[in-house]
Amino acid sequence: MGNIVERLTNLDYIIVIAYLVILIIIGYRASFSKKKNNDETLFLANKSLNWSSIGFNMWGTNVGPSMLLAFASIGYSTGIVAVNFDWYAFIFLFLLAIVFAPKYLAAKVSTMPEFMGNRYGDSTQNILAWYALVKILISWLSLGLFAGGFLVRQILGIPMWQSVTVLVAFAGLFTFFGGLKAIAKVNVFQMILLIAVSLSLMLLGLNKVGGLSALYQKTPHHFWNLIQPASDPKYPWYAILLGYPVAAVAFFCTDQSMVQSVLGAKNLKQGQLGVSFIGWLKILSLPLFIGTGILCYVLFPGLKDPNEAYMTMVTNLFPPGMNGLVIVVLIAVLVGTIGSSLNSLSTVFTMDIYVKKINPQASNKQIIRIGRWAVVAGCIFAVIVVLAIDNIKGLNLFDVFQSVLGFIAPPLSVVFLLTVFWKRTTRKAVNFTLSIGSILSLSVGVTYLWILPSDKYTFWPHYLMLSFFIFAGLMIIAILISLLDRSPSIYTVNEEHQASIEKPARTVWISWIALAIVMVALYIFFNGH
Repeated sequence: MGNIVERLTNLDYIIVIAYLVILIIIGYRASFSKKKNNDETLFLANKSLNWSSIGFNMWGTNVGPSMLLAFASIGYSTGIVAVNFDWYAFIFLFLLAIVFAPKYLAAKVSTMPEFMGNRYGDSTQNILAWYALVKILISWLSLGLFAGGFLVRQILGIPMWQSVTVLVAFAGLFTFFGGLKAIAKVNVFQMILLIAVSLSLMLLGLNKVGGLSALYQKTPHHFWNLIQPASDPKYPWYAILLGYPVAAVAFFCTDQSMVQSVLGAKNLKQGQLGVSFIGWLKILSLPLFIGTGILCYVLFPGLKDPNEAYMTMVTNLFPPGMNGLVIVVLIAVLVGTIGSSLNSLSTVFTMDIYVKKINPQASNKQIIRIGRWAVVAGCIFAVIVVLAIDNIKGLNLFDVFQSVLGFIAPPLSVVFLLTVFWKRTTRKAVNFTLSIGSILSLSVGVTYLWILPSDKYTFWPHYLMLSFFIFAGLMIIAILISLLDRSPSIYTVNEEHQASIEKPARTVWISWIALAIVMVALYIFFNGH
């Protein structure tokens, strides 16, 4: 693969140092602004985010080092099919913007557990708070950090524990001092940088291959189909159609790390346009991430480990002086994902556990202090989990990320969908799904990944279908519990919150209709090859 460190020039070091200085200045200005008032907290950026900050921050949270690594890997192995995990998402982003966001903002909540607690009481809020903490720690912090550590290990050749410790310490500083506002400001700068560097790599690769038509001719034609036949062993169409929505609802509509940017919006319109903006940004996944892997398949066939596709392209295509930019981008995507995850972890623990259960009279100063200690604890725990994940064998990185999310997601998707769309849902059904249902779902996941791994035991269905079966089972059980409950405790409509729910503005509808038309056109174009 080649060692990027051996190719670094003085110019590369200058670029890395300049980037770090700019990053620190942006973070410092956001963290210690003179305009700060006494009521401002770390968590919701004082409700100051506009649509571009929301879109870039959500995208920065979503991209992470895993996107660079895993999407290039899956592009190298199977072509563009993994773009479904970004393009199919526009339906669930629409659900967040039009259905969920108006309810969240009208309820004036800081966290998802608080939203559910308003509807079903303290017991529900408490269960969901602990579940949300586990979800953030595993699916966001640990997996994002693992991918970052994996890349640093490739680049520098140092042990995993050393690379992840340095990375999480750097990312944690922004969250510790500046909270969501600092992270959002930094992410706008970083995502523009990511687009520029990734596009440069793609153009260099295309130039070496001989252009788009040459790339198409030199790859298997099925590489260019978004929808694969049912017989496809890796990504059959039915697995993506049925299994992906389970994770997508939990990920985009209920996940604190993703939704927190919307909760920090100036108003509903900015929040809805911001969610639309991330839908547009996700179109770039093909040229920026998947395309790199496909180009690597043509230029460097026969890689022993497809996970090395991205760094193989970097070390062989970028001229001296540009390698520093790659290191910069790796730091950028890590700071974006880990920073947002730590902020969400801190928010949930502080607002839903500390303020709600331990110290209801806490001052703003105390809340911020506890929030910062939660950041430190999250950093330590994430490093420990990363070292455990490093021992999983038999799955590529992309499948590890998607399967872990697929086992965490079903209980969340069930309770939030039922809560929003079926008023008859009872507290007993919600609490059962979040507690017993979560234990069941996570137990299946641990068995699938560690105890009876799917690479050795072939009786397992596709992990996406497994997620769908768990979701369907929990949905049926929750509905039955609600219907059979003789003394149901259901949500009583809060008239004040209901009256505050706004309808989408005309601009919002135009943005979403245009995005839907583009997405349908892309799905038609990338099929039948």
